[in-house]
Amino acid sequence: MTDKKTLVRRTPWPQSQSRAVGTPLQPSVVYAADTPDALDDQYEGRTKGYAYAREGHPNADVLAQKIDQMEGAEGGIITSSGMGAVGACLLGLLKAGDHVVAGNQLYGRSLRMLKEDLPKYGVQTSFADPTDITSMRAALRDNTKLILVEVISNPTLRIADMTGIAAMAKECGAILVVDNTFTTPRAYLPFENGADVVLHSVTKLLAGHSDVTLGYVAAKDPAHRKAIFDCAVTFGFTGSPFDCWLAERGLYSFDLRYERAEQNAEQLAEALAGLKGVKKVLYPTRSDHPDHNRASEILQAGGANMLSFEIEGGRAQANALTQAATNIAFAPTLGDIGTTLSHPPSSSHRALSEEERASLGISEGFFRVSVGVEPIELLIEEFTAAIKASQLS
Repeated sequence: MTDKKTLVRRTPWPQSQSRAVGTPLQPSVVYAADTPDALDDQYEGRTKGYAYAREGHPNADVLAQKIDQMEGAEGGIITSSGMGAVGACLLGLLKAGDHVVAGNQLYGRSLRMLKEDLPKYGVQTSFADPTDITSMRAALRDNTKLILVEVISNPTLRIADMTGIAAMAKECGAILVVDNTFTTPRAYLPFENGADVVLHSVTKLLAGHSDVTLGYVAAKDPAHRKAIFDCAVTFGFTGSPFDCWLAERGLYSFDLRYERAEQNAEQLAEALAGLKGVKKVLYPTRSDHPDHNRASEILQAGGANMLSFEIEGGRAQANALTQAATNIAFAPTLGDIGTTLSHPPSSSHRALSEEERASLGISEGFFRVSVGVEPIELLIEEFTAAIKASQLS
């Protein structure tokens, strides 16, 4: 007869002379130590170990180390989302009375945090055009503590003057934070170009399958790293082991996915530019892109996997296009293995007025495409048919 008293006791992990090829998934919330002295050794840094998953766990460390290798970083921190990475960075490094200069076309929730949330805690914010170093310099103040930019803007795909911004940050002693989500380490390496902190929405192209919500943040300065880590742990920005496990699996195909998606994006941009009903196409390697020369200098000869285009007409034509593109997911995301289509006026930039969107070049006919790995012939065929249908409405 089974001894029922043993059922609630934890079973030791089976020993083996061989080892798992795949990374084990470790969902445990807590870890048992041998003695109070042993726990002291862990918390005081004399030994390496885990105590409580909110403070770290093996799957997060495995994932962070892989992204560290890609970014040329060390001590990267995995967070529960890309915004978790942004939040841990800003809340960890800023205090009341500090000032932030940020690019004026950041991800929508980053803009909201800067405009509406940080001021509640006494942090001042200013926004400037990151493609224009004069505009960025004009936004500086004596109390500027941090500069936050994205290399490629969303959704107009403008290219920030990263050389000028890095030099400016060094001159004024501000912490330069670069959101490298759009570009990824394949297109741009922020630490090699003057950044102090790099962050990612791992949810997007790094994980690559729309089944993970995670972020990553790494800092050069150990003091900055500790401040960000402490904030993430205190606020509970920790990513789950399962999501970390999935994201690590996604990373193994990252290079292949990136290369194919980038090739597809360049060819799709060329095809779209020749279609009747398309007013403009934005892709960094195209000679008609407003920042083409800068893109050629900093994006390692590529243009990444994102493109934008504008069609003739307004909301009716936009509705017709998405309805006709039945095999292309109309979803406000990017970086999936398959191609996705988003409409900034109804998603990422819906909070802006029509006039504010127009000032950025975003009309009702403006779309952003996250290009995936499908056969390019299929993508061209599907977009051609959808755009043709939009112009018949």
